[in-house]
Amino acid sequence: MTRVSEIRFGEWIAIRTHEDGHVAELVLDRPKAMNAVSTELGRRLAEATTALAADREVRAVVLTSTHDRAFCVGADLKERNSFTDAELVRQRPHARAAYTGVLELPMPVVAAVHGFALGGGFELALSCDVIVADTTAVVGLPEVSVGVIPGGGGTQLLPRRVGAARAAELIFSARRVEAAEARELGLVDLLVPEGEDRTEALALAARMAANSPVGLRAAKRALRLGHGLDLRAGLEVEDAAWRSVAFSGDRAEGVAAFNEKRKPNWPGE
Repeated sequence: MTRVSEIRFGEWIAIRTHEDGHVAELVLDRPKAMNAVSTELGRRLAEATTALAADREVRAVVLTSTHDRAFCVGADLKERNSFTDAELVRQRPHARAAYTGVLELPMPVVAAVHGFALGGGFELALSCDVIVADTTAVVGLPEVSVGVIPGGGGTQLLPRRVGAARAAELIFSARRVEAAEARELGLVDLLVPEGEDRTEALALAARMAANSPVGLRAAKRALRLGHGLDLRAGLEVEDAAWRSVAFSGDRAEGVAAFNEKRKPNWPGE
């Protein structure tokens, strides 16, 4: 049986570890507010991602929600409504740290999305490498409808997924997109039956975590750093990542295990 342990970061964020510590579930757990990103939730999410980034045992992460009708509805507008201009300026670094913390995790990250993933909630999903959504998912970046812009990476991450014109249409119209269209447009990657998003995301993360942790991190680094570069520059990024793994213990173990027809025992170095 898979062991699961939990560490809390404040009231609303948790890390649950699965698969002998190799799969970690990063849990949004503010159900009374549909996981709205307040200053406190953002601060704790940044703390949790910092801890995950430093954990060499974790090979893959799944971002999940405990709310049955929402992944995350974005910024806490009730809190924002109470801010003075000075307070909003002071809050901004905490918000950025939360989204950047997810985006910069060095291992593969899978989002498990159901229900509403709007504004900052969708930006958290976009910060992941793969988005698994169930048929109840509704996604979108409606920020211009309340007088702001996507500020958690949406204006940069969405066009990298769907192209500049499609991203412009979605951001400028502020429209919500239901699951089937979201899959068709590439806003989510895998569409699964209702209630299966977390199960499927954890299964995908477990398949990822069976592979070399050194290889996974290097591959992610090459994918992220090479994106948007011309081919020659991208191949240089890839070569640097290859050199970082070519003489690793994981590479030696992987080749040996293949030749000996056995499961690798990754040293992780």
